[in-house]
Amino acid sequence: MQRAVFAHIALHDWTHVFSPLRIRQCCLKHRALPVQLSSRAYSVIPPPCDEAEKALLHSMLRVDHAGEYGANRIYAGQMAVLGRTQTGPLIQEMWDQEKKHLAKFNEILAENRVRPTLLLPLWNIAGFLLGAGTALLGKEGAMACTVAVEESISEHYNSQIRALMEEDPDRYVELLKLIKEFRDDEMEHHDTGLEHDAESLPGYKLLKSAIQLGCTAAIFASQRL
Repeated sequence: MQRAVFAHIALHDWTHVFSPLRIRQCCLKHRALPVQLSSRAYSVIPPPCDEAEKALLHSMLRVDHAGEYGANRIYAGQMAVLGRTQTGPLIQEMWDQEKKHLAKFNEILAENRVRPTLLLPLWNIAGFLLGAGTALLGKEGAMACTVAVEESISEHYNSQIRALMEEDPDRYVELLKLIKEFRDDEMEHHDTGLEHDAESLPGYKLLKSAIQLGCTAAIFASQRL
C-alpha cells in the first residue's frame, strides 16, 4: 500500500506547484519586511526638545524661506526686463535654482508647521521692483544686484552653519547638509555675476552697499515677524 502511494507521488506532475511563477508568488507573499536602517522620523528638522529650540528653528526657517522668496521675486523682475535679451537664459538658469530652494523651504515649513513671515507681501513687491529696477540699468545692473543679494544670503547661511555646528552638528546633520548645498548655489550665482561684468557698472560699490543694507534689514525683520 505504501509503495503504491509513493509511486503515485513520484509519478504526479508537480510542475504546476513548483513552477517558477508559483515560487515567485509565494516568495513575494511571505517575504520579510525591509529592515528599517534609520529610526529618524523626520526629513530635515529634528523635533524640538523645548520651546526655546522650537523658537530658534522656526525663526531660522522663517528667514531662510523669506530670503529665497525674495530672491525669486528679484529674478522675476530681472526676467521681466531682460528675459528676451542675450542675458535672459543666464538669469533664467539662476532663477530655476532659486525656485528649487523656495519649493524645498515651502515643504519644510508645511511639514513643521512654521508660519512664514508676515512681510511676504512686502518682499513680493520690493523684490520684483529691485530686480526690475536694476535690470533697467542693463546686464551690468542686474549682475550687480545678483552679486549683492547672493553675497548677503551666503553670509547669512554661513552664520547659520556656524551656529548649528556649535550647537549640535550630529542633531542637525540634515539641516546643515541642506543649508550648505543652498549656500554653494548662492555663491555660484555671486561668482556668475562677477564674471558677467557686475563691477563694471558705474556706482557699483554704492549700489552694492545700498542693496546689502536692505538685505540686512529684511533678514532682521523676517526673523521677528
